[in-house]
Amino acid sequence: MEFIYSNNLAGLMVGMATFIIIGIFHPIVIKAEYYFGVKCWWVFALVGCAGLIASLFFANVIVSVIFAVIGFSSFWSILEIFEQKKRVEKGWFPSNPKRKKI
Repeated sequence: MEFIYSNNLAGLMVGMATFIIIGIFHPIVIKAEYYFGVKCWWVFALVGCAGLIASLFFANVIVSVIFAVIGFSSFWSILEIFEQKKRVEKGWFPSNPKRKKI
């Protein structure tokens, strides 16, 4: 009985952590595009690689999965930052008047 309970709890913890991580990345993408434009995509790539590499070094499955979720969320954010640029061009989000257009 404890084995089933432990696995169910682990699934809930990973699910909750994934929900929170995605929720954190959403405003990060919006702010990054506002202040830096799409030229900061490489930061998300580095964080993604670091998250995936870190996930390989933890024996604890929950910690390993959370780092992998951070890594893949970072990779997804690369796509989203370019999509955010399109949303700004459509007027759905404000553009930063202080940032130079390149």
